[in-house]
Amino acid sequence: MAEEKGKVKKDDYQKALTAYNQAMKVFRKGGYEKAAEMLKTLPEKHASEKELVDRAQIYITICKVRQKKEKILLKTFEDYYQYSVYKINQGEFKEALKWLEKARQIKPKEGKILYLMADAYCLMGNTEDCLEQLKKAIQIDKYFSILAQNESDFESLKEDKKFKLITRMA
Repeated sequence: MAEEKGKVKKDDYQKALTAYNQAMKVFRKGGYEKAAEMLKTLPEKHASEKELVDRAQIYITICKVRQKKEKILLKTFEDYYQYSVYKINQGEFKEALKWLEKARQIKPKEGKILYLMADAYCLMGNTEDCLEQLKKAIQIDKYFSILAQNESDFESLKEDKKFKLITRMA
């Protein structure tokens, strides 16, 4: 009888673990709403599995936080510029470029936007667009030439002939 009870307990644990793992697969793919729904069934169906239920509760909270969309109100040139810097630092280069374009619409002749665009393109491995934006930035302000020569993000271009030509224009 005790042996049978142990087997039932083990089967319950396996079922709970399987349900938890399936929810975690959905979570890892970014399906936070669905993962939360799946995790909510764990306490109902497998209340005896305290450890898994506790973990599920934690991940339900994480899912709720991650479901909230990023709501950023950007209005000014400086807002767009600073948010773009943040996005580049997060490694979200395409997103940064989108916001830099908005900033450029406000101030089309602002060299720091062009320089930051060159930086984002360089980090994406898009040398042609990088050099094009860098050249425009340097034409507006020669200071960007000095910055580019000392910028670690442009390290991959230090031996590039076009890069050398563009940064020596000053």
